[in-house]
Amino acid sequence: MTADPEHPVVHGELAELRRRLDVAYARVEGGLALLSHRTEEAAKELDALHTRMRSLEHARWPLPSVAALTALGALVVTVWQALAH
Repeated sequence: MTADPEHPVVHGELAELRRRLDVAYARVEGGLALLSHRTEEAAKELDALHTRMRSLEHARWPLPSVAALTALGALVVTVWQALAH
């Protein structure tokens, strides 16, 4: 083997590249973990909103029923006014 005077420099550069790669890998892993957490939270929020929407849909009055009650109320008021005079 021959002794290469630039050999220690190459090892230093490789060590620096490995460090940078480790830092970049840690950033990517952290970003993926954050995105995963946000996705789970969004899914929970979506499920809660879906449940709330279903309960509101079941609690609402159908439009024909409201129309019938309004017509009945108008009829009662008309009869009451006709009989009062």
